[in-house]
Amino acid sequence: SDSGFGGASAYDGSVRSSSSRRDYDGAEPPRKLDLDGLTPFEKNFYIESPLVAAMSDAEVEDYRRRREITVEGRDVPKPVNSFRDIGFPDYVLQEITKAGFVEPTAIQAQGWPMALKGRDLIGIAETGSGKTLAYLLPAIVHVNAQPILAPGDGPIVLVLAPTRELAVQIQQEAAKFGASSRIKNTCIYGGVPKGPQVRDLQKGVEIVIATPGRLIDMLESNHTNLRRVTYLVLDEADRMLDMGFEPQIRKIVSQIRPDRQTLYWSATWPKEVEQLARQFLYNPYKVVIGSADLKANHAIRQHVNIVSESQKYNKLVKLLEDIMDGSRILIFM
Repeated sequence: SDSGFGGASAYDGSVRSSSSRRDYDGAEPPRKLDLDGLTPFEKNFYIESPLVAAMSDAEVEDYRRRREITVEGRDVPKPVNSFRDIGFPDYVLQEITKAGFVEPTAIQAQGWPMALKGRDLIGIAETGSGKTLAYLLPAIVHVNAQPILAPGDGPIVLVLAPTRELAVQIQQEAAKFGASSRIKNTCIYGGVPKGPQVRDLQKGVEIVIATPGRLIDMLESNHTNLRRVTYLVLDEADRMLDMGFEPQIRKIVSQIRPDRQTLYWSATWPKEVEQLARQFLYNPYKVVIGSADLKANHAIRQHVNIVSESQKYNKLVKLLEDIMDGSRILIFM
């Protein structure tokens, strides 16, 4: 049947049949037929440092306990204590140093070795945990190991996000950390003219950060395709499902090769989020920071000011003067 994606017709027969990878519980995937005609690609880049290798099981267990890290999966790699331990290229380490980071966050310490091994990954962590870099820095390493884009190629990395605001935040980080290696990216979302986004896609970009609806528009208009995608990220999967994006997500994922690496991120782990993961992921690692029942980041301070109606405007202006640092602020009326 017609997928509705004119630009992906060469993939229709093989990819759609197994984009739903029903082997989350360890059954052998029926992938041999599906990979016929697909160019092999490299996705395991992890070399364990001697310092990490020397950690005893007791030390690993103690580290995970102290940082509230819970893991599941086969052959789970040990967490790293420092940025040097992970083996990122110098250009990535330079950006980390420039950003002023002192040590990896919990999700980065455990998530980076998992992602760099090329395995599928489920990450459950609250907002503000550092999860964006937990998948973006391995994505940059992944891109640099692949053949360069040819004219007409779509992206190598696709990040799906529920909202324009999150997509823009992710793009800012991708631009900052990908600049040294000249990795190009673009942000695809609705509510703005398509022209600049179309031009970016036609020039060729290695990383696309997109909201599901606008990406489908671009695919159906043949402005891009997903034939080169080998690293797929679903960020805030729980919010995407809450917002009703499941049909769009399924349509998009059906156009991506079945042996891709998939990283699936969520702040919560309700049944519907787990069910979708079971269909999209093969033999994944799972890492949970804190409780799987996370709802919000407890590090965020909430202040309540009770004022009269006539005082609201002046109070708001004063607050903005106090906290504005050049970034964006959302005000709910």
